[in-house]
Amino acid sequence: MTLANIAGLSAIALYGTCTISLIRAGREPDATKHPQGTAMRLPWAAAALHAASLWPVLFDADGVDFGFLNMAALVALFIIALVLLVSARHPADKLGIFLFPLAALLLGLRLGIPQPPHLLHNTSVPMQFHVLASILAYSILNLAAVQALLVALQDWHLRKKQPLPLLGALPSLQTMETFLFRLISAGFLLLSLSLVTGLAYVEDLFAQHLAHKTVLSILAWLVFALLLWGRAARGWRGRTAMRWTLGGFAVLMLAYFGSKIVLELILHRA
Repeated sequence: MTLANIAGLSAIALYGTCTISLIRAGREPDATKHPQGTAMRLPWAAAALHAASLWPVLFDADGVDFGFLNMAALVALFIIALVLLVSARHPADKLGIFLFPLAALLLGLRLGIPQPPHLLHNTSVPMQFHVLASILAYSILNLAAVQALLVALQDWHLRKKQPLPLLGALPSLQTMETFLFRLISAGFLLLSLSLVTGLAYVEDLFAQHLAHKTVLSILAWLVFALLLWGRAARGWRGRTAMRWTLGGFAVLMLAYFGSKIVLELILHRA
C-alpha cells in the first residue's frame, strides 16, 4: 500500500470521527458555540491527509490527472477547506455533519475504484487560473446548496413546529440566510471569472466535449444572476431562494460532472 493510500484511509477515518463529534456536540445545551481545541484540529488534520493522498495522483510529471473520481475528491477537499476557513468567523462548522461523510465517500471511491488517467497537458498560467476559479466556484456554490437545504429545513421546522434533531445547534434563520447569500455572491463572482478566463484562454471553448459544459455553465450563471437580482430588487428569501439556489447548482453540477460521468464511467472514453 502506498503512502498516498495510507493518507487517504487515515483521512476517511478522521472524517468519520469528526462527524460523530459534531453530532454529539449538536445534542448539548450549548450546541451553538463554535468548536474549540481538538474539535477544530481534527478536521484540519483530515483535510491535510486528504490533500496528501491526492497530490501524487493529480500532479504527475506528465500533467494533471483530471479523471472524474480525482476531480470529485479534489472538489470535496476544497469544500472542506472552505468550511473550516469560514467557520473561524461564521456559523458554518455544523455543515460538516453533512460534508465530512460526503468527502469520506468520494475519497473512498477514488481509492477503491481504478480508473485510467485523463491528463491535462496544458498547464499554462491562464489555464491554471481558469481551472482554479472553476473548482472554487463549484465548491462554494456546492456549499451554498447545502446551506439552502438547511435553511429550507429550518423554515419548515418553524412553520410546522416539528422538532428535528440537530436543528437546535444551528444559528437563527436570518443568520443562515445571510450566510447563504454571501456564499452565493462569492460563488457567482468566481463563476464569472471562470467563464471569462475560459472564453479568453481556452481554445475552441465550444468543441465537441466542451459545448454542453459551456452552455450549461452560462445557464447556471444566469440562474444565480437572477437569484441575486431577485434578492436585491424583490427581497427573495426562504423557499424561493432555496429553489433558485438548488436549481442553479443542479445545472452547474451537470456542466462540471455530467460529461465526465458519461464519457469516463459509462463510455470509457477520455
